[in-house]
Amino acid sequence: MGSSGFFIICLLHSMVALSCGGLMMFRCHELLVFSHGMERASKLVGSTPEDQLLIQTSDSFSGLLLFAIGFLLFMVAFVKDRDFQSFFARGCVLLHVAMAIWRIYFEAKLEVLGRDWIRLVVGDIILGLSWVLFLVYSWREKYD
Repeated sequence: MGSSGFFIICLLHSMVALSCGGLMMFRCHELLVFSHGMERASKLVGSTPEDQLLIQTSDSFSGLLLFAIGFLLFMVAFVKDRDFQSFFARGCVLLHVAMAIWRIYFEAKLEVLGRDWIRLVVGDIILGLSWVLFLVYSWREKYD
């Protein structure tokens, strides 16, 4: 798996980040309706025009950040240094664990999201596990 596994995982994560970031920037309301349903989506966009503008701007910047992360992942996919790949994978595992903890301790308290945070935590864990599997396989390959 080694370098080719790292390349594939980076490309898959990059495609997810690029597509989600693009949707967040340009089709945020449709994304909210698709992921949370019409009733919750209407609550998540705000009640006053000022709130709606602030939330829309925040979502657009979050989408831009996610898009930039996807582009960074695309560039990192072409790095061949195994030490860097291992370092990067460990950082990604920590990032996904931190996101899962954030969702458990903070997003779980938001009544508007209901039980949707559980689905998001599972997604964070699955994305983190892809990097853990890469680390285990590269460790096994190194010491066999």
